[in-house]
This record gives sequence, structure tokens and C-alpha cells, in this order.
Amino acid sequence: MSTNHFHLCLCRLFYSLKQPCSFSSLFALKVEKVRLLDRVFAKRSRVGTLYLTATHTIFVESEGRTRNETWVLHSLVSGVEKQATAPSGCPLLIRCKNFQALHFVIPQERECHDIHVSLQRLSQPERYDELYCFSYQPKDDDEEERQREWEFLDLRAEYSRMGMPNSQWKLSLLNRHYKVSDTYPAELFVPESTTPSVVTGSSKFRSRGRFPTLSYYYKKNHAAICRSSQPLSGFNARCLEDEQMLKAILRSNPRSDFMYVVDTRPKLNAMANRAAGKGYENEDNYSHIKFQFVAIENIHVMRNSQQKMLEVCELRSPSMSDFLEGLESSGWLKHIKAIVDAGLFIAKAVAEEGVSVLVHCSDGWDRTAQVCSVACVLLDPYYRTIKGLMVLLEKDWVSFGHKFSHRCSHLNGDSKEASPVIDQFLECVWQLMEQFPCAFEFNERLLITIHSHIYSCQYGNFIGNNQRGRIELRIRERTHSLWHYLWSNRADYTNLLYKPDHSQTQGLLQPSTAPCWFKFWVGLYNRFDRGMHPRQSVEDYLRAIQEETEQLEKLLTSHKQKISKLEEKQVWNCSPKAATFDKSPTAWVFGNDVGLANTPQDYTSGFLTSSPCQLKPPRSGLTLSPPQDFNKTYDSSSHSNGSDLESGIADLSCRSPFSEGSSRDQDSDDAAYSASM
Repeated sequence: MSTNHFHLCLCRLFYSLKQPCSFSSLFALKVEKVRLLDRVFAKRSRVGTLYLTATHTIFVESEGRTRNETWVLHSLVSGVEKQATAPSGCPLLIRCKNFQALHFVIPQERECHDIHVSLQRLSQPERYDELYCFSYQPKDDDEEERQREWEFLDLRAEYSRMGMPNSQWKLSLLNRHYKVSDTYPAELFVPESTTPSVVTGSSKFRSRGRFPTLSYYYKKNHAAICRSSQPLSGFNARCLEDEQMLKAILRSNPRSDFMYVVDTRPKLNAMANRAAGKGYENEDNYSHIKFQFVAIENIHVMRNSQQKMLEVCELRSPSMSDFLEGLESSGWLKHIKAIVDAGLFIAKAVAEEGVSVLVHCSDGWDRTAQVCSVACVLLDPYYRTIKGLMVLLEKDWVSFGHKFSHRCSHLNGDSKEASPVIDQFLECVWQLMEQFPCAFEFNERLLITIHSHIYSCQYGNFIGNNQRGRIELRIRERTHSLWHYLWSNRADYTNLLYKPDHSQTQGLLQPSTAPCWFKFWVGLYNRFDRGMHPRQSVEDYLRAIQEETEQLEKLLTSHKQKISKLEEKQVWNCSPKAATFDKSPTAWVFGNDVGLANTPQDYTSGFLTSSPCQLKPPRSGLTLSPPQDFNKTYDSSSHSNGSDLESGIADLSCRSPFSEGSSRDQDSDDAAYSASM
């Protein structure tokens, strides 16, 4: 490909960013005889054609009878590395924000250079208009449907569910034009006793104008979780309006004579901020407060920690000691534990002590969002449902101004602003799901899907840094909502172990935060590794069991209907030489060749596994035609080998053990899936 032709192709790609079109009609850069290497087994490679479109990198395998395609959104690409040319070609490594890594070998060095330059530009858009969500058009795309999508979640309804407004809390519209705080939402709840002058005075004393406001209200005892940014206290500055605001929060809870103020930063960090004129609340100036540091590290420490952890994941064949030492030195699980500890402290303070809590970090949109939302998950069973989790993310992350575009690097900007803050919250929820498998309506797949779409920019929910910015971008008019898509496919994200009436499901969850309880999330960080042991969760295995059971029940119903018809027609031979048909509900219908019908397994070869249900064999002389259902084949391609089956399996009417081929992988599967610190 000549340089002039390459630049012409690149110009067409950039132009097509503004005009959505299909892969078939889009002009694309095309390179043939490209090899895609396997990360675990380097010698196992696939040969195919690489296409570069305006929105995707597409690899189409040319070997084999089936057409296998690998699609990667450019917005998911976090880095492109062109490595030294080798005799076999020029290696190109593509790393993605969803932890997928693609190692291509391009035949010609010039072609590799062209693709490298194109991907660097396409994966780092400079304007919001270049993001995929503004060109994404599903099949059923119309303005009315798009409006219904965005109306699916209503935060006013969520605050109403909490009991807002009431005699202690009122809705404030002081920020409706975003003049008090440009990063806060337009509608906020403040204590009933506050005045506009107190609110505005407090905002001037808080970083970025983010004054204390309600995040969650616990109706059972009137305790509340409030959030804000750090005060501009310096070493001795004070603000009477801010002190009055905290007194108003305390008075809104008549059952407590004090409140907690939780600073999520390490104390040394907060003291360093005091030297810059910021800092934390002085207990001498704020009466009836108890101050608490919980020591969660800043975004830079978290970014470096995740990078070290991912380097451990990319080791080709590490020993157990190398992997565990690398995971420990990254500090990743230590940070996850710190967030859960902080959330548990707040949840216990609200539910058990009946004390209101004010939470803040530096600016109140990173660690504050993590801790408040984890506390809500522990406190309220509603946030442990599919829709409740969506509402929680919309309330404490999207509405309250988490900087998604900066933290997730949606646009080409300062790399030091990127940090896996939202990743950590999703992992905290997963860690809780591991300890309480029956308490969550959703499964691991929902968390992974949300994580992928936070970075994919396919939907408009996580574009921009605050509510004001999204309104200026006209997100609701120009993009689609992820929440409606997830809800429409909620059957795929439902946890089969969920028991809403279980004692552990209701009320406050109190997880153990001992280090041994925190596991490495293989399902997120290594889910694209094809050569590793199966990592199927208990929930996935039970889903396969359920599907098989449903098919067996349909089969049984069909047999009963055929038996009933045969009995009505009196086709039975009542002579002494003929066998008597067993009318048991587990009776089977066999064909003329009874010699082949020895076990129930002979009739379940098309299913995922053989069924151990107690099915009686046929008696001699029984010659009935087999139903057509026996000719159907069960598609098990979407199910992996099984995993541990300790909880929830007893509720199924028919258990299915591992097949002979999968039983030998059960122990290794459990070990890989349950690996912890």
C-alpha cells in the first residue's frame, strides 16, 4: 500500500466517522495473510484477513469451514504497540480496556506501520462527536423508541421510593442552572431546616462547590448518607454556613445526637491538602461530629496498581508463587478490601447505630462514589436487583458527576486523569456476590457487560463528566441508553441462585473483610484467554442444568400425552404373553428395536449430560414408536465444563452430574475459579 493511498484511506475513515454505515458498505483498509497468535500457546495461531473500518478492527479467519470473526471497537483500544520486525512478519499488539489482548503478525512492515498509525488515531478521538455512540444505529431506531429508552430510569421515582421529600428533607432547585456547582445535578435534597443562604455559603467553602447533600435515606431509622467534597479549611479557616449545614443534617435525624464525617483519603494526603488551603473538618469547629479516616488511595495509586495486576495476568506460564507474589505486590485486592471496609463501616453506622454519615474525598466524585454506593448495596436489597443496580449507578455515579470521560479515557487527553475507579466498584459488588450468592438478583455477566459498555462508548449513559455536560451534548436526543438494552435482555443476567425471601438476602449484608475472602476476578481479567482451564461459575452451570431439566420435562410431558392417547385407543395387548405398561410418570417410550434401549442415557445422547433421574427400563414385548423429540440435538456450544455445585442445586428437581469428559476438569476448574489471596 503506497503512502498516498494510505492517507487517502485514512481520510475516508475519518470522514465516515460522521456518517454511520454498515461494514459491508464502508470502505476499509484490508490486509491479508495476517496471523493472530494465541497468548497462552504461541505456536497456536490463526490466519486470516484484517479489516480496519471507521469504528471497528475486524479479523476474519480464512481457515476452517466456519467463518470466525473477531470484532474490536476502536473506542475499547487502550494501546497499540508495534514491535520489532521478525522473519515471520511484523508483530502488532493491541490492548483493550476490557482486558482483551490481540497479538497480530502482519506480513509486511509497511502495512504494520500504516495500521499502527491508523489505530492510534482512531482509538483516540479528539471530539465527542467522533465517539461511537453518536453514529451507532440499531435496527429499530426511531426517536420515540429512543425517548422511551431514556425514560426507563427515573431518579425522582428512586428518591420517592426512599421516602423523599418528607418532614426532614426537601428538594432544592438552587442548582437548576448549575451555578452553585457545575458538576452537581440540577435537583438535590437538603435538610428541611436549611436556607438558600446556608446552601450557597456552604458551597463556597467546599471544593468545586460540592456542598453536603443527600445520597441515601434509610427510612427505618431516619439515618442518612450524605456526600460532598473536602472543605477549604486550610489550617484554621472556618465557615459558619458550612457548620450550620452539618448541624441541619444532624437535626434531620432525631434519633441520634451526633453524626460521622468520613474522609475516604489517607490522613497524610488530607494533611497535605491542608497546606494547599483545603483539608478536612476540624472537630473543634463542628459540634457533635465524629471524624473518621478510612485510607483509600488516590486515582494515581489505583491506576498503577491495576497495571501491575494486569502484567501478572499477561504472564505466559507463571508458577503459582510468581502469580501470587505478583498479585500481592500489585496491592489490587488490598485496595478492594479498603473500599469494602469503608462501605461496611458506613452501612453499620446507618443500620445498627442509626447515625447519619457525611462522606467525602478530595472533590467528591471518585472515592466518595465508591464508598457511598458500596454502602447502599450492603444496606438496601433493592440495589441488589437488576434494576436497582442500574438506578444506583445512575444516581451515585452518573448524576453526581463521576468523570467518566476522563477516568475511562474516552477522548485523547491527559493519561494521568485515567483511573479504574468504576472498575473497583464493580469488583466490590462481585466480591460481595461471592460471599452472598443468593442475595443478588443479577449474575456476574451483568457486571462484565456494564464494564464493557462503560468503555465501549456504544451507549450514551457514560459519556461526559457531569449532568450539565450531557445536556450540552444532547445525549438523550442523539444516543441510546444501555439500561433499556440490559433490561430487555434481563433473562441473560438473572442469577438462578437468587432467593429474595432468604434471611441473608434481606436487610444489612455483613461480609467478612478478612484478606482470605477476597478473590482474584478471573472472569473479568482473563475471560479472553482461550487456552486456560474452564472458569465457569456455579451460576452458569446451574443455568445449563436448568435448560436441560426444562427439555427433559417437555420430553416427559410429550411421553405422557402419547401414553394417554394409546391407552384411550386401547392398543395394549392384554394377553398373558404381553407385558404390562408401567404408568409411572417416569416411564419411557421406546421404538421397535428394544435391544438398543438399555439405559436412559441411550435417549439423552443429544443433551448436555446424561440424566440420573430414576427412569424405569422397558419391559419385554413393549413396541411403541419413538417420538420425534428424540431426534432433536441440544446445542451445548454456549456452555463450558461445569464447576462446583454446592449451593442452590437442591432446589432443582433433577440433578445432572458431570459427563465423563468433563468430570476430570472439575477440580482444576474449581481451583482456577476460586483462587484467592
